[in-house]
Amino acid sequence: MAVTGWLESLRAAEKTALLQDGRRKVHYLFPDGKEMAEEYDEKTNELLVRKWRMKSALGALGQWQIEVGEPALPGAGSLGPELITESNANPIFMRKDTKMSFQWRIRNLPYPKDVYNVCVDQKERCVVVRTTNKKYYKKFSIPDLERYQLPLDESSLSFAHANSTLIISYQKPKEVLVAESELQKELKKVKTAHGSDGDCKTQ
Repeated sequence: MAVTGWLESLRAAEKTALLQDGRRKVHYLFPDGKEMAEEYDEKTNELLVRKWRMKSALGALGQWQIEVGEPALPGAGSLGPELITESNANPIFMRKDTKMSFQWRIRNLPYPKDVYNVCVDQKERCVVVRTTNKKYYKKFSIPDLERYQLPLDESSLSFAHANSTLIISYQKPKEVLVAESELQKELKKVKTAHGSDGDCKTQ
């Protein structure tokens, strides 16, 4: 079963953990050289960050690719204030899960809720967001369902709009909830270090 397969690969990965700033940071190193870093809220075990890094064909480490959590602003530190202000007006896409749902937020979308159409594209196995005024279009996959090889279910998808932010939710299948619970049990077995800023191996 695919769910079991991914869970077993997580169990087999070399794991280190660090407790820092109220977050439990876990670093996974897989046999193929890929790295995954996750950050959980220490009290609630809510996933706050998940990012991936892999080596190039020449063996050099690539940049971290964020799957869950706040996106990094590329080069923001080198831009003038007027350019930063301008870029902040563009839609910002990020994923922030809850216990029961995968959830994405798209900020800086000021249009009323009835302008948005959110649906599942079964052929491409992705979620599609479009507006009737043709001002915004995006499609994105749900990596968790790919890893667990589970189908996309249109009835699990919902969305809301408030404060110029479109919030898209996809209810986690029971197989994912069970696997996440099993992973938390596994992570409790990992020896956790306590550190201050700058100590975390995942950075």
